[in-house]
Amino acid sequence: MTQITRLFDFPYYQQQQFTNIPDALVTKYGDKWVKTSTEEYLDKANRISRALLRMGIQKNDKIAVISSNNRTEWNIMDIGVLQTGAQNVPIYPTISEEDYQYILNHSESIYCFVSDTEVLRKLNLIRHNVPNLKEVFSFDDIPGCKNWVELLELGADESNQAEVQQRKDAVSTTDLATIIYTSGTTGKPKGVMLSHKNIVSNVLDSAPRIPFEAGRSRALSFLPICHIYERMILYIYQYYGVSVYFAESIDKLVDNLKEAKPNVITAVPRLLEKVYDRIYAKGTELTGIKRKLFFWAIDLGLNFEPYGANGAWYEFQLKIARKLIFSKWKEGLGGNLSLMVSGSAALQPRLARIFAAAEIYVMEGYGLTETSPVIAVNDYRNRHFKVGTVGKVIQNVEVKIAADGEILCKGPNVMIGYYKDPEKTAEVLVDGYFHTGDIGEIDSEGFLKITDRKKEMFKTSGGKYIAPQLLENAMKQSRFIEQIMVIGDGEKMPGAFIQPNFEFVKEWAKLHNIDCGKTNAEIVCNEKVIDRIKEEVEELNKKFGNWEQIKRFELTPDVWSINEGHLTPTLKLKRKIVMEKYRDLYRKIYGD
Repeated sequence: MTQITRLFDFPYYQQQQFTNIPDALVTKYGDKWVKTSTEEYLDKANRISRALLRMGIQKNDKIAVISSNNRTEWNIMDIGVLQTGAQNVPIYPTISEEDYQYILNHSESIYCFVSDTEVLRKLNLIRHNVPNLKEVFSFDDIPGCKNWVELLELGADESNQAEVQQRKDAVSTTDLATIIYTSGTTGKPKGVMLSHKNIVSNVLDSAPRIPFEAGRSRALSFLPICHIYERMILYIYQYYGVSVYFAESIDKLVDNLKEAKPNVITAVPRLLEKVYDRIYAKGTELTGIKRKLFFWAIDLGLNFEPYGANGAWYEFQLKIARKLIFSKWKEGLGGNLSLMVSGSAALQPRLARIFAAAEIYVMEGYGLTETSPVIAVNDYRNRHFKVGTVGKVIQNVEVKIAADGEILCKGPNVMIGYYKDPEKTAEVLVDGYFHTGDIGEIDSEGFLKITDRKKEMFKTSGGKYIAPQLLENAMKQSRFIEQIMVIGDGEKMPGAFIQPNFEFVKEWAKLHNIDCGKTNAEIVCNEKVIDRIKEEVEELNKKFGNWEQIKRFELTPDVWSINEGHLTPTLKLKRKIVMEKYRDLYRKIYGD
């Protein structure tokens, strides 16, 4: 049996442990889902390795991959590249052309693989400024661009397979496997260097927390594979023999859920909020007894506590709610979904409760790119699940809380460092501990709770500390609020920029016969809309001390997005950029 010590060992382990899974990787092309077996996966990965060696690839060469969607080809390239001792440099497709240029030059990538015409278009705009880049290949068939199939053909001859094996044997567990450029909220992207050991240890140490039925489960993958979160999860899927179906896009997620019928997906809180809002909106359209039952089940779910803590009467009612109402939720999500792994940002406790009540458990976890990424994760089995926390720290990883509340992490999952940046590396790696920049606490039962980002906390002019994420997460419970950024560093009180949920506001206005205008610009100036959102803010403010409460806010007509620069590719706020965009609104809140 293959011992897993390097990333390319995972598919070989899968082949041996589960024989040959016919749908190891499945991608939809047009109207057809095309399956790739474990055997074909490995055959093509070895073809890529043989082709790369014939192209002169040396150990520690860098090969970039930019894909706008998750797909089988990405995984084949990943294993094919790693087997040669070279490194895979994944790049977010949605970042700017300037960032493409910076990452390709900084990493000194010599080949680049792209998914489609749009990614190629952006790359071609800066290609003349990337002197190390020898050639670009595409996964899609694009006129005028070399296709990755050329490598499969070049590697068809197996005569140099022994050289591939020699390269594999020469790869050490501590060798660099990948450089992942974090999007960051300010400045240039930082290249996080992760070794084979970093990621392999994180997969094996996280795996016991994930309740997969080995060899019998199916997943739908749609979060960006260029981020270590989804990529590490894909290695877990391979370890457990899970069939992986790749969603076409976020827009087609609901359709793909119904087609693929997965048991598990990974998600980010914003997506879960949208799924819940969609279900809730359908509930509001019901009438009579169906409507009453729907909202009875919702109220019941919002009070969910695990392990029967609410008593026998609650559990009896929950059983009825699951049969009558929540079973319909599961049907709408494919019928088999029972597990969602959530990361990247804080999950609202109400979502953890309502989905658990529906028997779709959300296992919230925590980590960073620099920690490969998992530090802690919930598991509803064995009483390792607690709403409002990110679970218990995984095995072989140590966490301690610094005097100022910062979470420090030590373990085999902690990165080698930042590529070509020893100074920044020294700032965050101190005495063997990685300084996460997050503020948190560990309760008496060993559950880790994140309270804020250290760098994002600020003081008002009265000397009171404000934790903006706590306020923002609370405010986003309102269906009127899509995005919010709390401001007020050095000011007398906190304020906020708010992007309304325009779709919901329009529904609300229609229901109440309010003419709020047709454009977003008209909506944010409408007094009735402003007053209604003010009610929401004032109600949610009650959860906080007087000094923390948002006293004034301004609505923005823009839809905050990655492309417009408001958000990172992992949907975190780019606070500095948002502040610059709305400098005029800041002056309206605080004056000159």
